[in-house]
This record gives sequence, C-alpha cells and structure tokens, in this order.
Amino acid sequence: MAHIIVVGNEKGGAGKSTVSMHVATALARMGHKVSALDLDLRQKTFGRYAANRAGFLASAEKSLPSASYHELPEVDQASLQPGENVYDRRLSEAVADLEPDSDFIVIDCPGSHTRLSQVAHSLADTLITPLNDSFVDFDLLAHVDAEADKIVGPSVYSEMVWNARQLRAQAGLKPIDWIVLRNRMGAQQMVNKEKMGRALDALAKRIGFRVAPGFHERVIFRELFPRGLTLLDLKDIGVKQLNISNVAARQELRDLIKSLNLPGVEVNFESLTLRELLRPRSPGASP
Repeated sequence: MAHIIVVGNEKGGAGKSTVSMHVATALARMGHKVSALDLDLRQKTFGRYAANRAGFLASAEKSLPSASYHELPEVDQASLQPGENVYDRRLSEAVADLEPDSDFIVIDCPGSHTRLSQVAHSLADTLITPLNDSFVDFDLLAHVDAEADKIVGPSVYSEMVWNARQLRAQAGLKPIDWIVLRNRMGAQQMVNKEKMGRALDALAKRIGFRVAPGFHERVIFRELFPRGLTLLDLKDIGVKQLNISNVAARQELRDLIKSLNLPGVEVNFESLTLRELLRPRSPGASP
C-alpha cells in the first residue's frame, strides 16, 4: 500500500503547491517511487508546476528524479451506482491505479472546501497543512479571543479533519498523522510571531496535530516555479554556488522532510556547509 500524503487547508496562498512539489521531488530524489495528483481542477497550480518541470527538463535535455504526475481519470456518469458521487469515483480510481507502483502518493488539495478535498483528507496517512504565520490563517483552525491569548473553539477546517479522522476510525484505518507547517514566515522576531507560536502549541495539544517548520518567505520559490524546479535541483542545472538564502531554504526543506517522519524514509540529501557556501563561483553560474 502506498503511503498517501495530503497537502491541504481551505485557504489559498499558504504555499501548498510549493510544499507539495518539494516534498514529492525530495522523496523521488531519495529513490522512492512517487505519484502526484492535483485536486484543484480549476487552477491546477501543482499540475502547472509539474508541467513546467517536464517542459524545462525536455528543453534542457536533462533528466532529474521527479514525481510521476497524473490527472484524475474521467468517469462515465452511466457507470455510477445510485447515489454515488462522480468525484468520489474519480479519486478512488486514481488512487487504486497508482498504489501498486507507488511508495508515496502526494495529493495537493484546493484552497477551498470541495468534495474532492474532503474525500482526500479521509485517505490521508499523513496530512500536511501549510499555514501562513498570521492569525487570519490561524482562524481556519480555531477561533481566538481579541487578545489572541485564548482559544475559543475549533473552526471549519479542524472540524473537517475531525470528520476525516472519524471516517478512518470507522473503516479500521490508522489515524492521520497531522502536521501543521508554520509557512512563509518572516525573519524578524515579532510579537505576533510569538503569539502565533503559543497559540499553535496550545491548539496542537487540544486537537491533535504536530507543529513542524516550514519555509520562510523567500524570492527563490517564486523563481523556481516557471522552470518547475526545486531547491534540490539547482546544482544539477549548473548552479555551482548558492547564496545564503538558498542554502538556508535547502536546510528548511531538509528539516521539513525529517519532521514528517515518513515510513522508510531516511533523509540523505546533504546539508550544505558554510565552506561550500563560500566556495568560489564558476564564471557564468546563475545565482
């Protein structure tokens, strides 16, 4: 059985597709067979990211370890059982087709509540929820008082995860390992940042998730998307020298993969050192 990793929340702009692509590619580079699905049937940001990667590698005549991206299969409405939802069938058929040849299936969910997203959460062995370091995004998980010091109660997304957990329990499946990523964080220590940390720690104990490090806000992530690349690909495309920000981002990815604690995964891509950072750059190398 493939281990299913679902990346989701119900708010756009939290970096779900960036996290999905980096997790999927990191696993592929470590030798695992990875398949990928994008359930945002309108925007398909993860799908576009994967298409950009395929296009760039073809034009550059390069081959890099990558996840195998798939579209959801089309289903003949006439083949549905009475009361069966077409999206349930499309997702179940996709997962059933991919499982025999995959160690991991990475599923990127839309930034809204949809039937596909709801079903995907019930399939998750590991659920990754990227969260901007803001109480606007925190409100998706729980409501807080005016001073942001007291949690008033769970919110809509937490309730959906709770329902998914209940469905898995009824089916006799193992519990979801839910990880919330503090993503797109600023570098400065601020009062809001400290309050977010305390609120997340308190909520984690209350509703049962783990808090893990995500990515800081960095220009490099916006630059990687058009070519479909990740932080782990830079040296393979001729970037001999990484700047300090890129090295730090790579270390964040390494910490993220380690914190997921995925079965059979031993993080073996190296952490770059200051000595490597200061190594003279080859002429003409990109930043």
